[in-house]
Amino acid sequence: MVEAHLIKKYYQTLENNNIRCDLCPNKCVILEGKSGLCKTRININGKFYSMVYGYPCSIHVDPIEKKPLYHFYPGSEILSFGTFGCNLFCRGCQNFDITRRDAKETSELKYYHPEEIVDLALENNIKLIAYTYNEPTIFFEYIIDIAKLARKKGIKNIIVSNGYINPEPLKELIKYIDAANIDLKGITEEFYKGYSKTKMQPVLNTIKTLYESGVWIELTNLLIPKLNDNTEDIKKLCKWVKDNVGVNVPLHFSKFYPYYHAKDITPTPSKVVENAKKIALEIGLNYVYIGNLGFLDNTCCSKCNTLLVDRENYHVKIVGIEKSKCTKCGVKIPGEF
Repeated sequence: MVEAHLIKKYYQTLENNNIRCDLCPNKCVILEGKSGLCKTRININGKFYSMVYGYPCSIHVDPIEKKPLYHFYPGSEILSFGTFGCNLFCRGCQNFDITRRDAKETSELKYYHPEEIVDLALENNIKLIAYTYNEPTIFFEYIIDIAKLARKKGIKNIIVSNGYINPEPLKELIKYIDAANIDLKGITEEFYKGYSKTKMQPVLNTIKTLYESGVWIELTNLLIPKLNDNTEDIKKLCKWVKDNVGVNVPLHFSKFYPYYHAKDITPTPSKVVENAKKIALEIGLNYVYIGNLGFLDNTCCSKCNTLLVDRENYHVKIVGIEKSKCTKCGVKIPGEF
């Protein structure tokens, strides 16, 4: 039987024992016996509980390039896990089998105390933990408790997130997070509303806050045919990145494949993804990568084009970086190597 975890903050008790969740911009008002839109946070007799705390539905050891993070300890292994649930409703969700599952189904899962997650990393000689697969925001309390323990053991914490979180919990999360890949799904409110049933501005705010707080960030943009893959939107997104977080934040363009409720959309032509990279480089971004094309992009120096990180089928070698600088021209390479 699932052991519900009492939530102590980022909510308000309303009249008639109703609860308003303040964790993410959805700000769900939850009646007794009901859960929020994420299906993981439930009102039981006027008290607020998480139904996924301690219940990962998937735990794997991945290459960090799968997150994707290309400038944060490239070639490293990372302990990765996620739970059921999500606070976005993307039409083409790749992990819909877990994001749309009701947390009440966690009874089939094994409970992992935060110490057990950290111990798993240590037992496998892994120094990185990723909160991923579904949206980490919805198991916020679990992240905090694990990350605190991980920090004490010299383990770094990474979130792979849609960025849909309110400012106050984000400020707390930042204290324990070392790196993040944020999925910037599009660059218009119309796209976010139509594709994810949410708003864009909170995501942009999250990206800027992470950057200004010194958390290492990389961004991913999934290019979806006829929805967000036109040249105008690609240029607009790249210019936003350049103007708000600078030219050295890596940007990953990814090819879309049909999933879930988007099976009527065809896969993104490879040339569209390749063209997006070209546009981003022309606008002035220094580190742009393409994904889901069957190969991994290399990292080259933005100044002299020397090969820095050679990636081939997740066999990754740092070949042109020494003390975080290009071995040929000496320019500092942003990230952690």
